[in-house]
Amino acid sequence: MAHGRFGTAINCIDGRVQFPVANWMKKQFHLDYIDMITEPGPDKVLAHRQLPSNDPIKAKAQLSALANGSKIMVIAGHDDCVGNPVLKEQHLSDINKAVQTIHSWNLPFEKVIGVWVNKDWKVEVISPSK
Repeated sequence: MAHGRFGTAINCIDGRVQFPVANWMKKQFHLDYIDMITEPGPDKVLAHRQLPSNDPIKAKAQLSALANGSKIMVIAGHDDCVGNPVLKEQHLSDINKAVQTIHSWNLPFEKVIGVWVNKDWKVEVISPSK
């Protein structure tokens, strides 16, 4: 098991959202490290289950949970996303559905949280953990 407190983020490959999400998670949950799983438009990919049967996102999330002891999972969508070029309302719907997809994986995360990174690169909680 790794040393330090880990969280996991499924985030867009867009470099503009990496630091806002990681910094927010570290501050919000008192974490040392964030395992970043990136995919273009991950909210859309997970919401509409556009993944192969050997889902690499799920496999990476499982590795983060089991090898690094991550207990916090965040799925992020963001403004001006080229991987999911839709209106904010559709992103919010996709983020909520993506949270449901992650829950269906039955991984040992204590919290699964959906967030939106707005045009000012600030994190807003959309789907708080249950």
